Parts: sequence; C-alpha cells; structure tokens
Amino acid sequence: MREVVGVDGSEPALEAVRWAAVDARLHRRSLRLVCAVPQAPEAGPGLDEIKAERPRWLSEAVTAARAAAEGVEFEQMLRHGMPGEVLLDESQEAERLVVGTRGLNEVTGVRLALGSTAELVAMRSRCPVVVVPDSPGREDARTGPVIVGVDGSRVGEPALGAACEEASLRGAPLVAVHVWSDVATDEWFGPGSADWEAIRVDQERVLAERLAGWEAKYPDVSVERVVARDRPVRFLVEHGARAQLIVVGSRGRGGITGMLIGSTSRALLHCAPCPVLVVRAP
Repeated sequence: MREVVGVDGSEPALEAVRWAAVDARLHRRSLRLVCAVPQAPEAGPGLDEIKAERPRWLSEAVTAARAAAEGVEFEQMLRHGMPGEVLLDESQEAERLVVGTRGLNEVTGVRLALGSTAELVAMRSRCPVVVVPDSPGREDARTGPVIVGVDGSRVGEPALGAACEEASLRGAPLVAVHVWSDVATDEWFGPGSADWEAIRVDQERVLAERLAGWEAKYPDVSVERVVARDRPVRFLVEHGARAQLIVVGSRGRGGITGMLIGSTSRALLHCAPCPVLVVRAP
C-alpha cells in the first residue's frame, strides 16, 4: 500500500510532503513523491528553468520527508503530463493522495491561493485526498481532535468510517458535527415557522443513529457529538482551528445540513486552518 504526495517546488508542497510522510508512517504505507513535467510547449519567462529544477525539487522533498518520518520507505518519480492529470492517474492505485493548498504557477512561478491541482484532485480522485494548508509549526497540528462533518445520509458513511479510523490511529478524540442553517430549514418549514427545539432533538437523533455502529467498532475513540444551527463551513472552520484533521465526504445529500461537495467540502479546501481529508462517496 502506498500514499502519493505531489511535489512542485513550493513551500506549501514541502509542508504537504512532511505531513504525508508522518501519515504514511502512521498507516504503515510507503510514500511516493511525484513531480509532473508538462509536455505541452508553454510560453513564459523562466519556464525552462522551472522545468529543469524538478530533480532538485524531488531531492528537497525526499530530504524533508526523511526528516519528518524516519523509517518510511520512499519512492520519487518524474512523470510527464500536467500535475492534476498525473496525480489523478496515480489515484487509481494509491491509498491516499496528499497535496498542498498552494502551488507554483508553471508560467510565472508565482504561488497560487488554492492551486487548480488541489481542487481538481479533491473533486475527481479515485482515492481519498488530503489537502494540507500552508500553516507550518501549528502547535496542535498533531495533538488536536479529528473533526468529521456528518450529514445524516448513507453516502456520508465512508467519511465517518475514515474519521473514526483516523482518530483511533492518532489516539485523538473525534468531534462529530451535524449542522443545519436557517436557509435550509426555511425550505422545509417556511420562513420563520421552524420549531428549533424540535429540529435540534431530531438532528441529535439522526447523529446518534449514524454514530452508533461506528462507536461500537471503535470503542477506543472518545466521541463528542455536536449539533448546531449554523453554516457548515463557518462552523467547521472555526472549530478546525484546534483540530489536526477535518474529514468530509466528497458529496452529501444536501437538504437540511447542506453538506455538499460543491459548497462545504470545496469551501473548506480554500479556508480550513488544518488538513482536510475528502473521502470519496460511492
């Protein structure tokens, strides 16, 4: 089994490499460091120099990985193709893909806010994807809880299972978050007509039902249940400031909780203060 991490010469990518190395050791996987070499003849100042630096990028990434997680088996690869397509191809056989939130623009060499590669692989990968933010040195990066967004649907089960496994392996508590918003409930009950206490009780029941089987499977994991009336992204970002990982599904049922890949998961990739694990729904 192997984990794959994208390398592009940027500091955010090196931060992703360090995270992936520790994660690979935790899961007892090997780590493949992949750097893409675009084949298309792109024009732009310094592009040839950027391409020629790729072996150095890989060398720096291997050094960073070894320093972060001694004993992990490493493999480095240069692959021809655009970064996103190369990593998507790698996802066919990988257990997990890891990328940084920001990368280098191939033409200008300028760092991007959320690289197109990160969003592309998070949306289309055949395996789970972790997007690592550019926040080195965060004190609780390895000690905080694992947070999982629970939307109450069966398509969210893989994410919930992955979150329980991560919490168990890391010896961390699990915070299971089930959130609804005013806008979503208005669609069901009409503006201003919702019985918030009844909704809260009902949503607590939904969360308890979804957690029951997983709590039995992972009795070593301490679970905190959180049901809140809020915007899912805002709530997860706020509480993610103290977490070591946020886990979400690649898509949800929508409706009352709003846990959709087009909204919650995608938005978290842009603004989460800790790594985000996106688990593919069946």
